[in-house]
Amino acid sequence: MADPHVLTTLRTKPHELESAIAYLEGKLDEARRDLAHVNAVIRLYEVGPDPQLPFPAHVSLNRLFRHGEMFALCKATLQASGEPMTTRELAMSVIRAKGWDEQDKVLRSAIAYRLIQALNMQAKREKVKRIGKQKGVVVWRTL
Repeated sequence: MADPHVLTTLRTKPHELESAIAYLEGKLDEARRDLAHVNAVIRLYEVGPDPQLPFPAHVSLNRLFRHGEMFALCKATLQASGEPMTTRELAMSVIRAKGWDEQDKVLRSAIAYRLIQALNMQAKREKVKRIGKQKGVVVWRTL
């Protein structure tokens, strides 16, 4: 005796549903990976208003300072101290002025490298003077 039409259809249905579920699970995994990538990129570029939060590893310092702000902070520090200061000391003064984490070595290093570039440009304009090195660190004074 032949199976009724309903039984034949029901016997093929589980295979179709399993295929559909496998396809949708694959799409779900793909969507989760996409979401993880988007969140990672947001973390790379996001700097929140809270200065106590750690900086992302690849933050651009260009977005953290207004034009000329870094040199203005250094110049004010040099004038207030009245003595020559090293790049490291100036970097710490900039970090303190912005209210950032003084213990963050990566941030200190990045600020110091940017300061060297900014101060060398200002030295060419004769606004500061590079007076030598102290323990391998450049020493600056105002003119």
